[in-house]
Amino acid sequence: MSCLFCKIIDGEIPSRKVYEDEQVFAFHDVNPQAPVHVLIIPKEHVAKIADLDGNQAALIGRLFHAANRIAKDLGIADSGYRPVINNGRDAHRTVFHVHLLLLGGRSM
Repeated sequence: MSCLFCKIIDGEIPSRKVYEDEQVFAFHDVNPQAPVHVLIIPKEHVAKIADLDGNQAALIGRLFHAANRIAKDLGIADSGYRPVINNGRDAHRTVFHVHLLLLGGRSM
């Protein structure tokens, strides 16, 4: 598969991992837009939110659960953070693998 995020999950492309469980992988963005900028992705490849079926919809909840844990681990849970899911080209999405951005470490 040519998906950048799938290659990161498989270890073909190095990343600075911050979290991993059986369904989710999270790593620091290589071009951060905030002091904390983590990408949280499902290990299962899903190109866009519209592709989620009823069985996969729980993946979104897993991403937010991971975001909460990562925010605590990185010390931004109390000050606040922004979880973002962009969907589609008009949202400036460049990698078509569902992912949640965790942004924090400063006032947004």
